[in-house]
Amino acid sequence: MSRTILTIVGVVLAVWLAMTVVGAILSMMKTFLFIGFVAVVVVLAVTAVSKMTKSR
Repeated sequence: MSRTILTIVGVVLAVWLAMTVVGAILSMMKTFLFIGFVAVVVVLAVTAVSKMTKSR
């Protein structure tokens, strides 16, 4: 009986750990995507400003 209970508890903990890891990875990817988007916007803004000052 205790072996069955420990097996069920082990499965529940494994599923919980898997969901936690998946959530952490997705959160990290969203953060990196946002930082990359901001970097691209900054590069485009600096490029546009530098081209406008050269043409004058």
